[in-house]
Amino acid sequence: MSYVLRPATLADAPAVTDLLNAIDLIEIGRPETDLHTVEADLKHPETDLERDSWLAFDGDRLVAYGLLWDESGGERIDIDHYVLTDHQEAGRILLEAMEARALGKARENGAEQAVVHLHLNVRPTLDTELIRTRGWSVLRRYHVLRRPLDRATDLAPSLPEGVRVRSCATEADRARVHELYQASFADHFDFQPRGYEQWLHDVDAAGLDWSLVWIIGTEDLPDAGFLLARDDREAMGWIRSIGVLREARGRGLAGLLLRHAFAAFAAQGRDMVGLGVDTSNATGAPELYARNGMTVHYAVDTWEAVLR
Repeated sequence: MSYVLRPATLADAPAVTDLLNAIDLIEIGRPETDLHTVEADLKHPETDLERDSWLAFDGDRLVAYGLLWDESGGERIDIDHYVLTDHQEAGRILLEAMEARALGKARENGAEQAVVHLHLNVRPTLDTELIRTRGWSVLRRYHVLRRPLDRATDLAPSLPEGVRVRSCATEADRARVHELYQASFADHFDFQPRGYEQWLHDVDAAGLDWSLVWIIGTEDLPDAGFLLARDDREAMGWIRSIGVLREARGRGLAGLLLRHAFAAFAAQGRDMVGLGVDTSNATGAPELYARNGMTVHYAVDTWEAVLR
């Protein structure tokens, strides 16, 4: 079978969304990809669509999609790869092109090799034997968790004396959340430092409801942690990130932020909330989420290839 290949443009976002939802249906049982998420990916500031995106068509039907971006400025390169089950040859063609571009990009950065990461559902539409034979291996596993919400029972938690939670209402608050994010995630796996403007793009700041971003503080640490949530996913409310400074951990602040977010989503009529977590997280996050009623929705593996 022959495929027509070309780079993506922003105008392709609806077709890419349809493809990803078809893959969602196969992998997790229901479509959970939103158009605005795909558009944000295609606008990634570290992506040159002409060189860093790929579409494969079988006739008029989009059957595979790839995207590459570089946040490290060095050897670490990220890619997304999606293919329909019955079009593995298109998946192979895209993967070869993405590997070549990743190595070229790393060399442009002055690196001798490319360390490439790809996130795949644990039961992906891509044939994993294809990537194993090309030297890819699983490096890490993440869980997407979810929890049902009830407006009657998911109420804002009572705050201990000296603890305060405030919404991210000003530009100064946004800058502070960025600082808290960088500091609280600095020792996490695969963390890439991001400047303020880069981070604003990462969180899709233009489309973010900043009233769903909170900062928690104590008497000795006025800004000790944060939670960034968003309510623009059709499938569920989403907690994108939650972090507490190392010196403030162990005080229950993350749990308070989590329950505060549950209450906010429930008050807005949401019946489900979700988030993603590294199963090897050393800060106790998986246990925290389990204690607060979150269960596994599906799992994602991080695959890695070192290209030379």
